[in-house]
Amino acid sequence: MVESLSTRREGTRAQVQVNSFIQSVYNWMAIGLALTGGVAFYVASSPSLMRLIFGNQMLFFGLIIGELGLVFYLSARVQKIQASTATALFMLYAALNGATMSFIFLAYTSTSIASTFFVCAGTFVACSIYGMVTKRDLTSLGGFMSMGLIGIIIATVINLFIRSSAMMMVISYVGVLVFVGLTAYDTQKLKHMALTQPAGLDAGVVRKGAIIGALTLYLDFINLFLMLLRILGGSRD
Repeated sequence: MVESLSTRREGTRAQVQVNSFIQSVYNWMAIGLALTGGVAFYVASSPSLMRLIFGNQMLFFGLIIGELGLVFYLSARVQKIQASTATALFMLYAALNGATMSFIFLAYTSTSIASTFFVCAGTFVACSIYGMVTKRDLTSLGGFMSMGLIGIIIATVINLFIRSSAMMMVISYVGVLVFVGLTAYDTQKLKHMALTQPAGLDAGVVRKGAIIGALTLYLDFINLFLMLLRILGGSRD
């Protein structure tokens, strides 16, 4: 009976630890998404900024390269930098992404952007819940979806040259499936990360783990949103 009580207490502590970590991850992801949306709307509302960013290919591609550099640097060096630095880099990435994503406000109607966002949010939440509660090991699914992601990247690069609208639509549908799977897999991975964290871990280390988790889910959400927008979005043309 004593052992059973101790087991229940240990299980409760583990659940509290998981809930606290996951809540922190989602809080930071939400902050990142809000920053991206705010910057995108602000840039889209400024003709001068739109001309500056999209009228200068060197600047535009420089921003894209900067975003990629931030993601790779943060992922590779997060354990060696301060938690405050990791947080600042995540915020900077979210802001830069907002600037480069501002084109969607010119390409799609505001109504379709809003409706697609809610569809994406509902899909994302459902996949995250599945990743949290399922007893199935999603490791193999994550590997399969990662290969699918590589395929999407290659197909997208090829389509830059052939400019096929049909191929882009196929890429979008496949992309939705890939990022739905990755959302569930990444959520389960974060749950396991929280479960394996030692008790009394330094708050800065926990923060950095939450930032990396937030970046991972942020990328899943943004890419899922863009894929859905290509399918559901109403063009301004």
